[in-house]
Amino acid sequence: MTRTILSLAALMMSAGVLLAGNGLQGTLIAVRANIEAYSLAAIGVIAASYYAGFIAGCMLAPRMIARAGHIRAFAAFAAIAAATSLIYAISVEFFVWAFLRAVTGFCFAGLYMIIESWINEKAENESRGRVLSVYRIIDFAALTIGQFLLMAADPAGFVLFSLVAIFIALAIVPVSMTKVEGPKPPAQSELNLLKMWRLSPLAVAGSFAVGLSNGAFWGVAPVFVLQLGHGASTVSLFMSAAIIASALTQWPVGLLSDKTDRRIVLVAVTGGAALAGLFLFFFAAMSTPALMIGAAGFGAFAICIFGLCAAHANDHASDEDFVATSGGLLLVFGVGSVIGPVVAPLIMSATAPQALFAYTAGVHTLLFLFGIYRMMRRAAVPVDEQADFVPAPVTTPTVFEIDPRGAD
Repeated sequence: MTRTILSLAALMMSAGVLLAGNGLQGTLIAVRANIEAYSLAAIGVIAASYYAGFIAGCMLAPRMIARAGHIRAFAAFAAIAAATSLIYAISVEFFVWAFLRAVTGFCFAGLYMIIESWINEKAENESRGRVLSVYRIIDFAALTIGQFLLMAADPAGFVLFSLVAIFIALAIVPVSMTKVEGPKPPAQSELNLLKMWRLSPLAVAGSFAVGLSNGAFWGVAPVFVLQLGHGASTVSLFMSAAIIASALTQWPVGLLSDKTDRRIVLVAVTGGAALAGLFLFFFAAMSTPALMIGAAGFGAFAICIFGLCAAHANDHASDEDFVATSGGLLLVFGVGSVIGPVVAPLIMSATAPQALFAYTAGVHTLLFLFGIYRMMRRAAVPVDEQADFVPAPVTTPTVFEIDPRGAD
């Protein structure tokens, strides 16, 4: 295990640097857009553009990687992503930013695919679960660091955009210097919605609902905090509280779901996410501690729902269909993530900033009710036949090739 992790150190380092830079960029874009007096609807469209580009990248990037090779494709994607990070501060026009976010999403889909396919090639079957756990820890740590970097300079200036570009550019170095042999090109993602719905309606609905809620959260939650009268440092703490709480609950929730009907845990966690949204809706404006408690509650419940949906779907799928099923659910999540950041700001504009979490609570309540309905319609998979829950980053479908549940 130690030898495998050491052999993957360069790739993990690139992943960590990329995730930190991307985490900073996502929050920075929302904060800077608010400073530039963009409407909530415009900010939502900009956020949705990233996910639209990411979906396109999942579909098209494998061909580009196969044509150019992993190292050259990685350098190309990173160079474009770094350049776009600098253009944000040069031009603050809405259509320019929406286009840049789509390009960024496309590039990051390719970047994550390259790293994850490389990790998959190197990881041995018996160590895949631990390798994926290490990758998940890096994911959480890097995203948290990215949020704290928001406090390193004034979001209204050029420095933070330069910092994002520096992080993305530095990610090229470990990959270009690694001795790990290039893997086979990642498979092109396919979405067979009808097949997945027949396999598990709850998993499909859950993945879509998570996209609707979490896409809105990542896209406009920083603006929600700013419009309550707080500054960028509070935005950083709010987002970090959600990420850290999610990191602390992923493994306990997953282990619990392995020991009982997984749908019970999924429904309970969804109910917790709905309550956390209602807490933020009613109490976030009262005090900073209430804001942070609500953020932690939302992160603890809402962010781990997708992993439960993927695990539930694969309790019904064959071993050969694991990667395709999980990857398909990730694309369903992506579609929801395009819609959520567009719908939520419209509701916020018509009412109040806190309505963001009335919206997420509504989405989670509908999923909660649908989960109960599905439990009455279908018998549970016996616990001893359930696949083990394995936490995986919500990046690209390629990440599921590392998962031991999909290993040959």
